[in-house]
This record gives sequence, C-alpha cells and structure tokens, in this order.
Amino acid sequence: MPDEPIVVGRVTTAHGIKGELKVEVLTDFPERFERGSKLWLRGIERTIEQARPQGRGIILKLRGIDTRNDAEALRGEVLTVPDLADLDDEGAYYIHDLMGLRVEDTAGAELGKLFEIISTGATDVYVIRGPRGELLLPALDDVVTDIDLKQGRIQVEVPEGLDFQKASPPAGTRRRARPRPPNP
Repeated sequence: MPDEPIVVGRVTTAHGIKGELKVEVLTDFPERFERGSKLWLRGIERTIEQARPQGRGIILKLRGIDTRNDAEALRGEVLTVPDLADLDDEGAYYIHDLMGLRVEDTAGAELGKLFEIISTGATDVYVIRGPRGELLLPALDDVVTDIDLKQGRIQVEVPEGLDFQKASPPAGTRRRARPRPPNP
C-alpha cells in the first residue's frame, strides 16, 4: 500500500451555480464516485451528494461546496482516497506496484526495469529501460507471461521483430545544439 493517498480525480472547472464540479476521472473504479462515497479534497473528507457522468468525466456535488465561487476556487485540485480498492480480477495490478520491477525474458536474462506504462486505450504498453536501451512491449497475456510482486519481477516473451531502441532523454532534458560549420 502506498504511503500517499490515491488520486482518483481532478477538478477541471465549476458546473452551474450550486457548487457542482466537473471532474476528470483518474481511476478504473467508478464506484469511487457513487452517492454517499467519501473523497478527500485539500485534505478534508467530503461526501458525494450527487454524481452523474458527462462526456469522459463526471459532475459531482460534494457536501460543503455550495456556490460557484466555492467550486471555481477548486479548479485543478485533486480528489483522493486513503485506501486502495480490492483487485478481484486475476492478473490486475496497480501501476505503482509494477513501476521499477525487474523485467526478464523467459530464459531469465534481465532486460531492464519497467520505467513507464503507456495507456493506449486498446492495451497498455510497457516501457522497459536497461543497459541495451528502451524496449516497448504490449501488455498482452502471450507477451507478459508472469508478474511476481514478491520477487519484484516481470517475465516476458519478447515478440519476434521487437528490439531495443536507444533510450529517449529524460523529460525536461535538452540536447545541446551543435554549432553549424561555416559555409565554404
């Protein structure tokens, strides 16, 4: 269990004049937003009075937020929960549990560590970084053959044709521009 609260949503803007919030949903557990559920906002526990879907998000009315001004002041704030929902699905994992795990092929050769998970909508893509560079693997059952959280490893079958690429520089890193040679 992580030491920090789990972010389940982000307030994008106010909705209407009665303190409703437009919220970007950042969880795979929609039951987090059921009427009567508890969320934390700025460290204060709030009860959901009403919730309804809108587009890709949700409109929430939280107890104690009753005016548009109250709601507008919360733009950009995150909604959290202190605990994790139980994962009942076999093969379902929280991203924070997988990040940094050692990745090895089915022969036991270490490929690197899980650096990032890219959600594409259809299937997740695991970004593995190691001494040979960066490897992008689809998170499919025939590719990711075993995940062992206790051993801290992910075992994969690398599909034919996939190979390591030179790793991208870390975010925020600038490459130094080289001066152009003078024209002859």
